[in-house]
Amino acid sequence: MELNKQSDWVARSLRSVWHPCTQMQHHETVPLIPVSRGKGAWLYDHEGRRYLDAISSWWVNLFGHANPRINAALKDQLDTLEHAMLAGFTHEPVIELSEKLSALTGHVLGHSFYASDGASAVEIALKMSFHSWRNNGHADKQEFVCLKGSYHGETIGALAVTDVALFKDAYGPLLRASQTVMSPDWRLAPEDGSADERAQAQARRAAADVERLFIERGDKIAAIIIEPLVQCATGMAMHDPLYLQLVRALCDQHQVHLILDEIAVGCGRTGTFFACEQAGVWPDFLCLSKGISGGYLPLSLVMTRDEIYQAFYSSDVTRGFLHSHSYTGNPLACRAALATLQIFEEDDVLNTNRVKAERLTKALQPLAQHEQVRNFRQRGMIWAFDAIDAPKDFSRRFFATATEHELLMRPIGSTVYMMPPYILSDEEIDGLAANTLAVFNKVMAG
Repeated sequence: MELNKQSDWVARSLRSVWHPCTQMQHHETVPLIPVSRGKGAWLYDHEGRRYLDAISSWWVNLFGHANPRINAALKDQLDTLEHAMLAGFTHEPVIELSEKLSALTGHVLGHSFYASDGASAVEIALKMSFHSWRNNGHADKQEFVCLKGSYHGETIGALAVTDVALFKDAYGPLLRASQTVMSPDWRLAPEDGSADERAQAQARRAAADVERLFIERGDKIAAIIIEPLVQCATGMAMHDPLYLQLVRALCDQHQVHLILDEIAVGCGRTGTFFACEQAGVWPDFLCLSKGISGGYLPLSLVMTRDEIYQAFYSSDVTRGFLHSHSYTGNPLACRAALATLQIFEEDDVLNTNRVKAERLTKALQPLAQHEQVRNFRQRGMIWAFDAIDAPKDFSRRFFATATEHELLMRPIGSTVYMMPPYILSDEEIDGLAANTLAVFNKVMAG
């Protein structure tokens, strides 16, 4: 009976659902996996097979599927208030969440504007930057700067500051041009020196490229947008915190806003709650989404400074930030986020993650030292390595082979990465490492 249900779900989905970031024809050879339920770090199909969610379901599920504490918070909220428009109204969950997030920045970023997804948060930050400059008498500051290989979303504005050809090329005629500067990815550094020396040398080279552009066009540039510490979608390109320090100083010097896209790298993923904390700097705009709701409900937000907020504060309606989403500040999503923050506090998650990260890094050493692996790297709860001479269709073959070993993994090109939930047991950590090695060997052997 379950087999029939499994086959039926696949057939119905292929007929009616257009799946994201997917060439649908590929599912003729790589079948969909119909998920029936989730529990902890695992997803289960209708035939009872299980898959360790080693990528947190696109980097969102921090504390496992069907987490009892987040479940309880949402059940309680359902009996109180499921939704109310945030224009002209407010409610306790959105107020409390905004206050808690502000406190986590030492109240440097004291104002939060809400949306539903990461790309929308990026759009908001871009618009806020441009509009605040205009309100302050700098209407010529209309350009944006992004990093080579950067990814910030697939809506029109976010795509304009994305530099991944696969996503961007088809829609080029629709996009506003942006400036692109060198990536601080340490893999691009000269080979001489230690890993730390190489990373810092590349950080300085990349920051010098930003300085060159700011000198040339600073009076036209509204903001630079950066995914701090790890450029995720381009293949987990990691950089030294020094880069953020140097760019923050350049932004101050040349009057350019700094937007940090922490949609994937925030909420503890890189080892601190906000990635930028490791550089000791705060941006003018900070975008959050993905893990902020624990992977439960769509939620995103932009945090910003009081001086940005004050640029819009006026009796003149046209000076206001006229942007909205129907589900802005949804009470259920905010309550999920509050439950997520509570788990961080109660379980000392950041310190616990350091112990888990050390164990998984040690367990992955056979891969780190593998003759067909280069650039093994780790930052917080992110691991990645690049396959040498990877076979054609490496990513799809790895995904399919991983499912045979009870793993959900989706390499980016020839880069294999892990971004697991924060709740893995020692047994699950060891199993993840051993099975990843087995999958890699099988795929590379053809």
